[in-house]
Amino acid sequence: MDYIQALKDIISIDTTVPPGKNYEKIMDYLAPLFKGVGCEVQKVAIPKEFSGGDEGRFNLVANRRSPGKPRLILYTHADVVPVTGWDGFTPKIEGDKLYGRGASDDKGNIIAMLMALEKVKGKMLNYDISCIVTVDEEVGHANADEIRFIRRYLEPVKGATFLALDGGFGYCIVATLGLLAMEITVHGKSVHQGRAYLGENAVENAIKLCQPLVKLGEEVIKRKSRIPAAPEFGVDKMQGNLSVTMIHGGVKVNIVPDECVISLARRIIPEENIDKCKEEIMAALRSVPNVRWEEKTILRSPTFPDTYNEPETDKLATIFKDVTGSTGKYGQMGTLPTDPVAFEWGAKIISMGVGRVSENNAHGKNESVRPKDIESMAEILTRFVTG
Repeated sequence: MDYIQALKDIISIDTTVPPGKNYEKIMDYLAPLFKGVGCEVQKVAIPKEFSGGDEGRFNLVANRRSPGKPRLILYTHADVVPVTGWDGFTPKIEGDKLYGRGASDDKGNIIAMLMALEKVKGKMLNYDISCIVTVDEEVGHANADEIRFIRRYLEPVKGATFLALDGGFGYCIVATLGLLAMEITVHGKSVHQGRAYLGENAVENAIKLCQPLVKLGEEVIKRKSRIPAAPEFGVDKMQGNLSVTMIHGGVKVNIVPDECVISLARRIIPEENIDKCKEEIMAALRSVPNVRWEEKTILRSPTFPDTYNEPETDKLATIFKDVTGSTGKYGQMGTLPTDPVAFEWGAKIISMGVGRVSENNAHGKNESVRPKDIESMAEILTRFVTG
């Protein structure tokens, strides 16, 4: 397989979400490649009830089954974020990098997976393997629901190692932050601003609520996990945070606003409990007297048992050291939509990938990947599945 050409080809297929373009087209391109490296392949159409109501969603399932051996599920995604300010769908090579939207997130990982399968074609493997290429990862919740749907093509899943090829290069991600996203709607009474004393200012009340939230955030950020954070994140240990991320309120300068909405994001370290984190937020809000408000949970993704001490993680870390000269077992300072699904299945979650956070500019202008890193990832996967 000419893997450079294959990567250029799939980068050239615009799979931007939103809205979710050309999903079937890219799966039709990938299906014969997976068949060619010895897999049984299914292109799975996702029902609307599992895709957030959207049509045209397709996933790919490629199997190298060896019943009775330890179960391994390899994950990637084919969708990409929008492109602005550059021609992201015309891939090019400059120096030691290949540029294009999705080069590192996540189409380069699809190619690494294919290269590894080509290397082990016809060989005895130590795992019962399924590969899944999904879509809608960049809109999170839909990706998780789609993976729930394709579970029927992946059984058994309980106890499986779920290896998410959507992480950073050179190390194993063994934990991610949980996420609690909330909206607080603050109520008031609208009147002419010249007679403000007759009304109730929802924006000013929202400011009162923000004060204890900011104070709570200052306490939250002091809490450290026992798990080291990946080096590029600039902190020694995983840490949570609480941020007021948006405030929307008011209609016109001479109208007292009757409503204001505060958006909150709470990132949660593995040692914390999401219900207790929410109760802390509610207690901070209740500490402000004489303000009317109501809360709505927008997204709830709890933390999950980490894989820091799992044998598979140690095995991967050793292989990383042999192939690249450096390795580590770290926490991701973010949240992955695959984690809740794998946890529901009783799987063990490890993440890694071809992207270098410090240089590949995933989601940004001139996203890139080092072809050498794709080759290294393919070699790591090859050694992992063959021993």
